[in-house]
Amino acid sequence: MGWLGRILGIETKSGATIVDPALLAVGSGTGSGVSVSPQTAMRVPAVFCSVRAIAETVASTPLHIYRRTPGEGRELAIDHPLWPILTEAANSWTPSYEFRLLMTQDFCLYGNAYAWISRDSDGNVEELIRLLPWGVVVYVNPLTLEPLYKYTGLDGVVHEWSRQEVLHLRGVGVVSFGHGDSPVDLGREAIGLSAVLEQYAAGLFGRGARPAGILKSVKALTDTVVNRLRAGFENMYKGGANAGKTIILEEGMDFQTLQLSSVDAQFLEMRKFQIQEISRIFRVPLHLLSDLERVTYNNAETMGQQFLAFCLLPIFRMWRDAIHLSLLAPNERKTLYADWDTDHIARADLAARFTAYSQAINGGFLSPNEARCEEGLPPYAGGETFMRPVNTAPAPTTGAVTTKPGAVTLDEVL
Repeated sequence: MGWLGRILGIETKSGATIVDPALLAVGSGTGSGVSVSPQTAMRVPAVFCSVRAIAETVASTPLHIYRRTPGEGRELAIDHPLWPILTEAANSWTPSYEFRLLMTQDFCLYGNAYAWISRDSDGNVEELIRLLPWGVVVYVNPLTLEPLYKYTGLDGVVHEWSRQEVLHLRGVGVVSFGHGDSPVDLGREAIGLSAVLEQYAAGLFGRGARPAGILKSVKALTDTVVNRLRAGFENMYKGGANAGKTIILEEGMDFQTLQLSSVDAQFLEMRKFQIQEISRIFRVPLHLLSDLERVTYNNAETMGQQFLAFCLLPIFRMWRDAIHLSLLAPNERKTLYADWDTDHIARADLAARFTAYSQAINGGFLSPNEARCEEGLPPYAGGETFMRPVNTAPAPTTGAVTTKPGAVTLDEVL
């Protein structure tokens, strides 16, 4: 690897590839002159809003363990040891919502999320403990290509774990085996430019760097008068709190207002474009970043569906596969699986939802009790019966078309 390995922070050790995540915490330089790390990136409003939209949505979506039943059915596996860990608390101090929130946040910022799996003497999962992503080094066994994990705790103690001991959420990665790349690092130029624009705008209004106008005098002014006028204007009119105050001019002076230049207009357009760039990095629709310029009543629901289909569903599948591989025993994987209940994300308004229930019940697709269960209501006696319209009947699957008694067929006529 040589010079390339030193640039990318990759080290080769006994045939194993090691990626140092400490580089992500320090940050990477950008062409805009700003060092971008997950910590500094979260100060950019568009990045913070994107990560929050993804992490909070994933954390608030119900996650259940299901058991397959005969006839391609399923039931909630409430009696399984994983049920309270995934639905109530990952450990004695971390609720399940907070655990999924922080793990998904780590995935969005670092491209990886890790949790140590604590098991009892029988091999059942007792608790899941989130690991700080910048403290984990992933390297690959040169013979089996399995990922191995080395974690340096806050006390400096180094732990080495196999893949069976770590729940690993991994994103897209091209640097090495077994390790995802940080979206913040890959999109650091766009994020860095957005941060520079934020700093410029803050300095523009905070320091009053761009004058709103020019003071003109018909006669020459001494340095003492110029300094006095400058100090007086800064004290009276500098900053947002003093905006709109009346200007009092001395004798023979005139105030000329400066108009918004084309450069200023391009600056505003560039700030809007950077929101779109960050939206591309995280696949979050612009309306979730409070950019409602092109949002209409007709396309808002479609964009919400795109957020579910192209941003959240891959993350849900990643969680599901990681739980299946790391938390379920090999003999349990045939009958048990984890899945997310995404219905409440795609749920329509009340009128449209009840209309859909009515059509599903009348068409025999759902029973009344199943529809009530979707709404969190208790079943009632007789509600398990499936309805079928009286003007429909099953179509024949084999044989010729039947005729009424006494009817003459076409063959008899011929």
